[in-house]
Amino acid sequence: MTEQRTAIVTGAGTGIGKSVATALLKAGWNTVFCGRRKSVLDAAVAEAGRTDAKALAVACDISKAEQVDDLFETVAEAFGRVDLLFNNAGMGYKSTPIDEIPVEVWNDIVGVNLTGSFLCARAAFGAMRKQRPMGGRIINNGSVSAYAPRPGSVPYTATKHAITGLTKTLALDGRPYDIACGQIDIGNALTDMAQPMTVGVPQANGSISAEAVMDVQRVADAVVHMASLPLDANVLFMTVMATKMPFVGRG
Repeated sequence: MTEQRTAIVTGAGTGIGKSVATALLKAGWNTVFCGRRKSVLDAAVAEAGRTDAKALAVACDISKAEQVDDLFETVAEAFGRVDLLFNNAGMGYKSTPIDEIPVEVWNDIVGVNLTGSFLCARAAFGAMRKQRPMGGRIINNGSVSAYAPRPGSVPYTATKHAITGLTKTLALDGRPYDIACGQIDIGNALTDMAQPMTVGVPQANGSISAEAVMDVQRVADAVVHMASLPLDANVLFMTVMATKMPFVGRG
């Protein structure tokens, strides 16, 4: 890996993406904060403070192929290469039976969680394959929903299961080009999105219960560890979860 390493983090304006982008920046990575709202990205960069590495905020709707292409062109002009993509941007929907989920909600969630991850991985793979020295790393944000669903979460769970297939295929296809691909599956990191878990969310037995949560910094630390490995080593799957959350027990 070159001395000046460049990372792109999608969904970097808030939550997990913001925490990871900030941690990478502080770890010495030139970091591109990517998201839909430029003002939110600018605020995240400002909050990260002064670092030796450079931060760049780029507005992009990752579900739009032309915007993703523009993003990677901007990064190439600014930093010359891409060493890491954290495919993090995602969206969910309230707990709803499948027959009550609007088709447009399904399309929106697939567009961001799956198509967006594909488009960014596609662009990153192409950049990493062509640059010299060749190679890089893609880390996909799965979820514990990539293994076990929550009640009423068909669109979100289906896309996260699909991300696992994307991860495995990229890990295979990247071998000739020194492109490593891994996945971090996160359970109950405390962000604004996860706040309802502290109050009460639907459980498999039909009850509503509060769940244990963990500091989102634990996720950022884990991604920085995965990213820091040499390209001849890869964390294929890592699960980082609140120790006492209801995941491995019976539903």
